[in-house]
Amino acid sequence: MTIGILKLSLFIPHSNSLKEKRMVLNSLKQKLRNNFNVSITTLNDNDKWQKVEMVIVCVGKNGRAVDSLLNEVVNFTKNFNQLELLNYTLELI
Repeated sequence: MTIGILKLSLFIPHSNSLKEKRMVLNSLKQKLRNNFNVSITTLNDNDKWQKVEMVIVCVGKNGRAVDSLLNEVVNFTKNFNQLELLNYTLELI
């Protein structure tokens, strides 16, 4: 069994309030959960309107499957039109 941990640093350029930030993040989280069946939480920068760190975790039978799934999540996030992916790290345990 392999656990994958993906940490994303995101920038939401059109966010002018925490409410707008939450709306964008909730939309992204719901789409990621529906499409990839992953667990998601946000870290740090909760008081900043345009920046956020998000952690996504999944479990799979082998490292190759987990790595592939989390790379699909990265690509999906890159193509999500309401935010920009600044940086990410992926770790398999």
